[in-house]
Amino acid sequence: MDIATIIGMVVGVFVVGLAIFIGGDFLTFINLPSVLIVIGGAFAAPLIRFPLANVFLALPLGGKAAFTHKKTEPRQLIDEVAKLSDVIRKNGPLGLENVEIEDDFLAKGVQQIADGYEPQFIRESLERERDRNLERLEEGQRIFKAIGDAAPAFGMIGTLVGLVQMLSTMDDPSTIGPSMAIALLTTLYGAVVANLVCLPIADKLGEKVKIEEVNQTLVIDGIMQIRENKSPALIREMLVAYLPEKHRAEMMQEAA
Repeated sequence: MDIATIIGMVVGVFVVGLAIFIGGDFLTFINLPSVLIVIGGAFAAPLIRFPLANVFLALPLGGKAAFTHKKTEPRQLIDEVAKLSDVIRKNGPLGLENVEIEDDFLAKGVQQIADGYEPQFIRESLERERDRNLERLEEGQRIFKAIGDAAPAFGMIGTLVGLVQMLSTMDDPSTIGPSMAIALLTTLYGAVVANLVCLPIADKLGEKVKIEEVNQTLVIDGIMQIRENKSPALIREMLVAYLPEKHRAEMMQEAA
């Protein structure tokens, strides 16, 4: 569970809600036509720009990245790869079948080593899966970015609709209020949906792309070193390049 996402959204909703509550009647800020224009339009635009299946895959992917964002540190992966190398040197490839591995991508590579696949096949298979994973994350990022861009735009469209309705019925004072509500609330809804939900999730997905690219590339290199039966010390020395420079010497000292 990513507590930062929950705190951010709760604080955002609380601040907006508190401002509305202090300023007047809360029900004044609830308008169904405005909700329909913003929500309907914001989700209709990505359906035009992206394949339908991709849009429906991106929604749970974004929710998972936002609320269950689990960050695996490269340092942890290096330690685990080195331990796996030690296992295979002591017990052979079949010894890997009894090792529990949390990271699914690493587990797949280890299973391929245990099954005796050739190095070239293992590398191509893992690189293909890494590329597909990154493509899905990037597609999800683009879709949430599209929703975030469309929400304020449809908020402005709702504002124009409300203004047209207001100007066309100026002779009936009873219609001015509802028309102005649509005109102003759609802009508010669009800004909230974009800046409190969609664009932050798009940024989360963008950050996850960078993390996954580094981690999975590290895993591929580590798996290939294990397949070539390199020593744990040599594997650590080769993989430590994935760490920030200030952490490299510290990790090598701990390993020693």
